[in-house]
Amino acid sequence: MGHHSYPGGLVIHESNNDVADVHLADEYREVYGDGTAGPFPTIDRDDLRSSSAPQADSDFDIFIDEALIIGAPLWHDWAKPMVFQWNADGTEFIELNFGGAGTTDNFGAPGDSRTGGHHIITIAEEMARGLSPAFVITQACAHSAPTSGNEYKVVNWLLAGAIIAQIDPVANGYLSKDSSGNLRLPALRQLGNTVDLVAAGQTNVLAEYVLHNLSDADFTYSGPAVTIDNVILQTLAPNFGYDPKAANYFLAFRNPVLSFFTAERLLILYSEKGIDAVQTEVQKLRTAGIL
Repeated sequence: MGHHSYPGGLVIHESNNDVADVHLADEYREVYGDGTAGPFPTIDRDDLRSSSAPQADSDFDIFIDEALIIGAPLWHDWAKPMVFQWNADGTEFIELNFGGAGTTDNFGAPGDSRTGGHHIITIAEEMARGLSPAFVITQACAHSAPTSGNEYKVVNWLLAGAIIAQIDPVANGYLSKDSSGNLRLPALRQLGNTVDLVAAGQTNVLAEYVLHNLSDADFTYSGPAVTIDNVILQTLAPNFGYDPKAANYFLAFRNPVLSFFTAERLLILYSEKGIDAVQTEVQKLRTAGIL
């Protein structure tokens, strides 16, 4: 019932997130970053091309690291095959949540920073490989941006990853300590005079942190898509000779349909044209000899 819960769904999910992150970064450059044509930033018509493409303009005076934008979504969910496995009796292993106690995780104040184990495992692997703080922190923001009072979540996930990787997160630049001894996100890329944001209760936020968090939001549509499509496909299955209650329904009908077309595409077609549009898509698999 989860988002992208069909063969190949993980690749589709990460591909969507990567495209989303690239487009979001382009949006930020185009809207906030064109300050070279005059004293004030403007949106230039020729900036409407992808700013990450080789032929794009170079008139953006803000820096958004394209390596982080492309790499973080690709790394984020690789550990899901470790935490979503079949048990011997045919049931699914339940993913464990950790990265917090769930009660006073906000630097001792009420807060819950527990999250799916795949997220923490990925952070640990990145740290064990010695990837840069900018990359690891960006990826750690997938499940929450460190803004709006949620810095503690990202901090706790980084700490949990460091425990698994058996490294010192402060010595390796992934975390820092404030004057109260609390672990906080470090200030990266700063040159010259700066304001002590940590002392003011704020944190230093790279745009990449928030962009990566936004790019992982596909589940808001993909989750309901699977739920709704399950009902639609159960309705259509008899038209193609499949019994929704039969043992082979998932492997022989439901999974192939979602794998070839994606749940999102089918829901978009259904919302626009109704169940006949979904049946037309499924018929393509019958014509191709797949069903």
